[in-house]
Amino acid sequence: MSSPDPQVRAARNQSTSSARPGARGPVVAVTGAASGVGALLTERLAASDEVRRVVAIDERRGGCEAAEWHTLDVRDPAIAEKLRGADVVVHLALDLDLETDAAARTAYNVRGTQTVLTAAAAAGVHRVVLCTSSMVYGALPDNELPLSEDAELRATAEATGVGDLLEIERLARRAPRAHPGLNVTVVRPAVLVGGMDTALTRYFESPRLLVVAGSRPAWQFCHVDDLCSALEYAVLEKADGELAVGCDGWLEQEEVEELSGIRRMELPSAVALGAAARLHRIGLTPSPAGDLAYTMYPWVVSGSRLHDAGWRPKHTNEEVLAELLEEVAGRHTVAGRRLGRKDATAAGAAGATVALLGAAAVVRRARKARRRI
Repeated sequence: MSSPDPQVRAARNQSTSSARPGARGPVVAVTGAASGVGALLTERLAASDEVRRVVAIDERRGGCEAAEWHTLDVRDPAIAEKLRGADVVVHLALDLDLETDAAARTAYNVRGTQTVLTAAAAAGVHRVVLCTSSMVYGALPDNELPLSEDAELRATAEATGVGDLLEIERLARRAPRAHPGLNVTVVRPAVLVGGMDTALTRYFESPRLLVVAGSRPAWQFCHVDDLCSALEYAVLEKADGELAVGCDGWLEQEEVEELSGIRRMELPSAVALGAAARLHRIGLTPSPAGDLAYTMYPWVVSGSRLHDAGWRPKHTNEEVLAELLEEVAGRHTVAGRRLGRKDATAAGAAGATVALLGAAAVVRRARKARRRI
């Protein structure tokens, strides 16, 4: 199919990217706007009477016709010119895919955030909104229930993508000093649900819910629609600083098992963590052992700053868990690795535990090594 005449294309772009007649409020740029949370937020802001214009940036064009689109990599310094005239930038171009090479993922996430912050300052943007995760607080047995926004960030880089998120948090803290006049707001969602594929959503694809003996899980979810409404609050400066977002309260492990109908399989800590580490090391699972901590100990957040600003979640933990279970129905995951139906049946018959899979993998590797000697 041939491209439209350049003059026609220019006129079309002008008509779709012009500000809404009589509209007031900020001009907002969104990176990662073609898919996921970025696409949902772009549509939401484009429909808001409180936003004058939306600039959408991604490596491909998305479906929101009311936005002004620019296609480029967020690591390209040319992004500064695309941000000129924007009041607020929401940076959502992050790669947290379980299957992405870890080094490539970090290079994209950290370099992209650095470039966006620098470009925003150069373009005269006055606020950047970043999105990380409540995982940055760390999942620890002595965590308070719930955690306040200003609780210490005690996570380590041992879980998928958390090292990148911690570095983004450090960049957020340094940016106002490096670029006077630039304000940075960080939004930290709980377990994100709504078209997401993470180590934590895959936990509910297993034939049994792995429970580590002696652990104290506490589950708090965040629906993507609630995250978008919280991001809109940040865009409109109804709330700022570090903002934790999630459903009110939390679910104990026993409640999760009752609501899901999935039975538990309890393992000693040393067995579960050791097997998870071995499986990841030999490449059988995408999730490092550090992901397991987030299913063992609480990292529930209060969301008090958003609540003080008048924001409320529209979804409960029970409702979001039910939606998650609908999404993952028919998927089969063992130790973070997706299986076909035949493999899942075999794994279920064998017990479907990290311990058994880990032991089998280690035994096979040891036997192969002995044969080579």
